[in-house]
Amino acid sequence: MTKIHVTATVNGDEVEFLADPRETLLDCLRDHLGLTGSKEGCGTGDCGACSVMLDGVLVSSCLVLGVEAQGKTIDTIEGMAANDGTLHPLQRKFIEHAALQCGFCTPGILVAAKALLEKNPDPSEKEIRYWLAGNLCRCTGYDKIIRAVQDAAAEMRGAA
Repeated sequence: MTKIHVTATVNGDEVEFLADPRETLLDCLRDHLGLTGSKEGCGTGDCGACSVMLDGVLVSSCLVLGVEAQGKTIDTIEGMAANDGTLHPLQRKFIEHAALQCGFCTPGILVAAKALLEKNPDPSEKEIRYWLAGNLCRCTGYDKIIRAVQDAAAEMRGAA
């Protein structure tokens, strides 16, 4: 099958890759661009491990074709920290609150939480739980995740 040339902006950088028309965006990110932070947990869009932002919309990258990224902006977990390596407040708070264990789901949850805080800088616990409902974690029980998001939101608002 003929591969298709795709140009996109990923984490602020213009990138190009050749994609098989049947390849998912997740596979393109991982296999062609070396961005392995997003994980495939289910392949059906149910677990959230592959969550990325596509033109400002939170998506399951296992459900998007790589060729659909043409001309679009993609933000992944690899672009969350600053260029100098300074962690995003969410990343720091996840560490401080021990809001991760095995880490498989963490990149997707962090991307989703960042999307939430960009939309609503002061979410209630209920809103956080609702927003992150598409991200499954088998290790933490979610309470530490919720506390980390609340703490990061407060810091980002300057309330901490």
